Amino acid sequence: MRYLLLLSVLFCSVACKNSSSKNGLNKKDSLPATTNIDASIKGNFSNQRKLVLTDNEISAFFQQYKDVEVYDSAVTAFYQMRERRYAWFDENGLTEPAHNLFNRLSNLKDEGLRMFPPYIDELDSMMMADQVLSVEKDYQTELLLSALYFYYAKHVWEGVDEKESIAQEWYLPRKKVNAGDYLDSLLSNSSNQSNFEKPLYKQYYLLRDALKKYYQLSESGGWEQIHTKLKKIQLKDSLPEIIAIKTRLVKTGELAVHDSSMVFNEELLDAVKKFQENNGLESDGIIGAGVLTAMNVSVEKRIEQIMINMERCRWVPAQLSNEYLVVNIPDYKLYAFKGDSLLWDMNVVVGKALHKTVIFYGELKYVVFSPYWNVPNSIYKAEIVPGMAKDPAYLEKHNMEKYGNTVRQKPGPNNSLGLVKFLFPNSYNIYLHDTPSKNLFSRSNRAFSHGCIRVADPLFLSKYLLRDEPEWTEEKIVAAMHKGKERYVQLKETVPVFIAYLTAWVSGEGALQFREDIYKRDDRLAKTILKK
Repeated sequence: MRYLLLLSVLFCSVACKNSSSKNGLNKKDSLPATTNIDASIKGNFSNQRKLVLTDNEISAFFQQYKDVEVYDSAVTAFYQMRERRYAWFDENGLTEPAHNLFNRLSNLKDEGLRMFPPYIDELDSMMMADQVLSVEKDYQTELLLSALYFYYAKHVWEGVDEKESIAQEWYLPRKKVNAGDYLDSLLSNSSNQSNFEKPLYKQYYLLRDALKKYYQLSESGGWEQIHTKLKKIQLKDSLPEIIAIKTRLVKTGELAVHDSSMVFNEELLDAVKKFQENNGLESDGIIGAGVLTAMNVSVEKRIEQIMINMERCRWVPAQLSNEYLVVNIPDYKLYAFKGDSLLWDMNVVVGKALHKTVIFYGELKYVVFSPYWNVPNSIYKAEIVPGMAKDPAYLEKHNMEKYGNTVRQKPGPNNSLGLVKFLFPNSYNIYLHDTPSKNLFSRSNRAFSHGCIRVADPLFLSKYLLRDEPEWTEEKIVAAMHKGKERYVQLKETVPVFIAYLTAWVSGEGALQFREDIYKRDDRLAKTILKK
């Protein structure tokens, strides 16, 4: 498929290992997890030239099949490029791709969709007649297959309309799919299946594999709720509840073997830590209220969470080759990538629910050492003005000064932006920056800011961004950070920054990850895509 991109965006952060060091920074060079990508219509399309459609047949078809009329122009353009030759039949009848497409259409549940294609039962009857009874080739079967191909491409490869993603406050540029070009490229170059096998961002396929496993868990009864009056359960405890906990962790793979004892042993300790890591919790091996709450989320709810994030993956391109930064808001992480290789990750603090960090794309252009903090008008009115009214020395005590119609905080170690900020100009006034409040980075929930993104190791990020500029040694960077005089440094090349929002993904080690929906965005999307 040839994607027509307005801007390139990729969430490779979600395909990588999640771990934390003491300073919130992890350096690594690894590839995202692999998966078996099962192509939707794999195989060679028909190259026959005998069977040809007429304009009247195409017109009559869409007059009869009103529920796929929206694909009239796409289907018509496709057959014009093919000189109206049939695509789904050859001299022996229906081709393998026709049956593979029908199978995909009949199993949209596997693609994370709860919908039924129009005329699917009628198509089944048509294909049975055309193939089994070997009757004369039916133009309606041919056209219905093509119309439903575009239906499949729309819902599986592209997702909900862009106006709905914008309603979700998703301001990252959406992928554009030219399904007609893609299908025709297969017909003209059937030996090259590489594009076809990856029509979607790879994380989609990883989640699809996980969805199958969770369907199996659901069919086998899921898992029981775990109830206890204890505030915590830990190593060496011997309790009846531990049997249920072991059963639960075996179900989702954190514990390999259930030993049926009531003892909290070393094997269970390791399993609990894995579970905590997979759910964005502090990895201390202690089962408290947070761990039990995560364990008690039903398998059905987890299935919905996987499906919701598969939908988000439909909105982004399959590949991105440049170096770029990604922030995944619910994961409280900043990731640096070069192609598919994760270079490092770092803990971040994002906006609290009242001051949500915006989902959007920008290009990092400036590193600003010893920055002023120009107080936003909302904060000025809500916090600074009342403070000044109570204490005439408020500005002096907070190292602030009048600046136009508002105030700004002078550079220094107590500046709210810390010692450096990283600007990617945007209309949302969002950027990365240092902070004097270092204690927040050790918490599992790190939604505390007014919307901007605080980084755990600003010195490392500065060195990374300026690594190709020899004059900016570590010594010089540190000096600029502490000089107390604001200095803008323009990067020689801008760095793409993607602010993303995924609450489920598969790590580079193949572990399914879940995170709290801190901005409550999942429920609205669920109402749109999980219609039964």
